[in-house]
Amino acid sequence: MGNEFEPLPGSLVFQALKDQSLIILAANPRINIGVLDGLFQAAKEMNSVIIFELAKSESDLKGGYTGLTPENFAKNVKEAAKNADHPWYVLHADHLTIKKDTPDEIASVKELIRAQIKVGYTSFAIDASFLFNLEGKNEFEQLQKNIEVTTEIAHFIKSNMKGKEFGLEVEVGEIGKKDKDGFVFTTVPEAKTFIQELNKNDVFPHLLAIANGSTHGNIYDEKGNPIEQISINIPRTIEIAKAIEPYNVRIAQHGITGTPIELIEKHFPKGLILKGNVGTHWMNIVWDVLKDKEPNLYKNLWNWTLETFKPKNPNMPEQQIFGKNSKYAIKQHFNEIYEIKPETIEAIKEKAYSEALKFLKAFNTQNSVAILQKKL
Repeated sequence: MGNEFEPLPGSLVFQALKDQSLIILAANPRINIGVLDGLFQAAKEMNSVIIFELAKSESDLKGGYTGLTPENFAKNVKEAAKNADHPWYVLHADHLTIKKDTPDEIASVKELIRAQIKVGYTSFAIDASFLFNLEGKNEFEQLQKNIEVTTEIAHFIKSNMKGKEFGLEVEVGEIGKKDKDGFVFTTVPEAKTFIQELNKNDVFPHLLAIANGSTHGNIYDEKGNPIEQISINIPRTIEIAKAIEPYNVRIAQHGITGTPIELIEKHFPKGLILKGNVGTHWMNIVWDVLKDKEPNLYKNLWNWTLETFKPKNPNMPEQQIFGKNSKYAIKQHFNEIYEIKPETIEAIKEKAYSEALKFLKAFNTQNSVAILQKKL
């Protein structure tokens, strides 16, 4: 691996742990300061492998909405790994999303992937789930465009990795999508068809993200009060996971923010779900600490978010507007956020550490480093 604090190949981690009764924590730390150190501290204490990821919308060549390019995100993660003396992590490109399949969009995603590979990313999530043909007569026709685009991007990653191992996540079914009857769920035939067709195209993913009732980000009731996320369809998840298990594919569970820890402990099928994404939760922690420790900065974040998004949502409660849109304030206030007081950084670190411990325990991922070392 060269530098001992370089990230591990995702393929190595996913293959080594795919038959264990555990879920690997995948954290989207939109704000790195304090959060990375807290996450690494918890992972080291639990002897856990951990994944760090940002989606294309969060981090692209212009910094996405976090202000973090792949280069400075990778640098921050590697420095935190070194500070914690914990090299057991994967650097993952979350949601490399293709929505329209135009030449410009494909070229843009490829350019981003090149940059991610250059700075040491070791795992990639291709999301062409939006390219669903509602008029298709069967699963293959409905998924054909997703299959074609996912194949093209997967082959592009492979050729640019130049023989290096990498993790691969793919997606079928739009996460959080609803129709008049409620959530739209990925079906078993869709999942099987998708993986089978990718395999025919010489694409062998380790993970499949599915639409199973989760939603990205914070969720609210009709009055704008934050509510727990208890809508994940566990029976459907297990059914799909067992159907794709023979292809050496496991589930990547997206949208865990707001899911009660007790529900995760008791009902998440560990091992069938191998990767658990927790993103907005870490941002919420930062906002809570800033509200207490840096009230002027928090007020600036609140005011910018309300001024920007209330005109588009005049009837939405302010708390909900902030909860759903404050992520866009990160880049706008990047310097202020990354210049907070040392005691504020320490408070964020402690809060991220304690919350990470809860997830690592609920995911049953303690001592996953020892399992990986044995496999190696």
